[in-house]
Amino acid sequence: MNQNGPSLWTQLPQSSRAPRDRYKHACCSSDGHVYVLGGRDSSCLRDLWRYSVVCNEWTELNCRGEAAPEELEEHSMVAHEGFLYVFGGLLDSAYSNSRYPLWLFDIAKQKWMNCRGKSGSTQTPSNRKGHSSVVVGSAMLVYGGFVDLKGSSQDFWSLDFDSMAWSLLSDPQHGSAGPGCRHGHSAVAHQSCMYLFGGLKGLREQRDFWKWNSTSCTWTSLRNKSGPSRLTGHSAVAYRDGMLLFGGGESQHSPSSCLWRYSFTSLTWTQVATLPGSSPPKKIQHSCIGLGPSYKSNSHSSSSGSGIQTRLLESRMRPFKNKCFPAPLSFLRIRWSHRAGDVQPGPVLRHQTASLRTDQEWDTAAWKLSDV
Repeated sequence: MNQNGPSLWTQLPQSSRAPRDRYKHACCSSDGHVYVLGGRDSSCLRDLWRYSVVCNEWTELNCRGEAAPEELEEHSMVAHEGFLYVFGGLLDSAYSNSRYPLWLFDIAKQKWMNCRGKSGSTQTPSNRKGHSSVVVGSAMLVYGGFVDLKGSSQDFWSLDFDSMAWSLLSDPQHGSAGPGCRHGHSAVAHQSCMYLFGGLKGLREQRDFWKWNSTSCTWTSLRNKSGPSRLTGHSAVAYRDGMLLFGGGESQHSPSSCLWRYSFTSLTWTQVATLPGSSPPKKIQHSCIGLGPSYKSNSHSSSSGSGIQTRLLESRMRPFKNKCFPAPLSFLRIRWSHRAGDVQPGPVLRHQTASLRTDQEWDTAAWKLSDV
């Protein structure tokens, strides 16, 4: 998919050994691997999977023990310098309200680390669902979410990875109120900024678009007159000098197959067309991961791991032959949130999603969006 050309969607085969069908899970990438944690099918799940893009295989990792999270849904997960940071998603109960909803997974040692007592601040965010988490510099920014009994939240928190201290960024002294209460939205990081789109404010879907500048600590409302409609349960990923936004809908019963591109330079939205005979899937409540040069983070610190890890990965990489597309391409990969689909080796945007058919059953498939 070039900057102005149409997109090509291809349905991919399923791997024999892969995570079970799910939605409301969390997904991130680090050091050439994709990680999938938790989510829900008929019940809430407690499992962690790693996908190797080079080897084209899934491995189930340990997700048991006192330091590991229990069953989670609508949580967030980011990667930073060899660790996975998981936040929120506990099932609502008196017990979960008293828990510290942050977990760390050491990728090299493949073990969970206990976070209790590591916070450098007396103020910490409570458990929530449907929030967003992105990495900007050496911090994880967490916005909004649905908090039990309180409903949608407008809390905006920052976790410093070095000190493990939380700080509340919401500050009315800066004038702009920002997006306000929100959950089920999307957020991406680009350079020192975070871009937030749509979601639910209470029970109402939104289509507003916001930029948070971490340098000036200010919110800016961006134009969206010609952009996507009201959406929740959609996905977004930073792509080259812009972002891609896919799927979602105004309700669980109306998933969308629209793909939008927003340019950070021209500040404009463009709906991406599809090639004839290439039908994009309708998706909602999914996660989205980009792999390859076009999806590299431009924030001060990449969420894909340290510089040492990047150099090690580059030294191990070898040319591969894609059977469908011999030329080097970048992919937007989509899968129903109900199951994590397998990823072909090469630059990939992995997209795990859930789609609702007219018979009210969750459907499962894996898709790839290719450069043409």
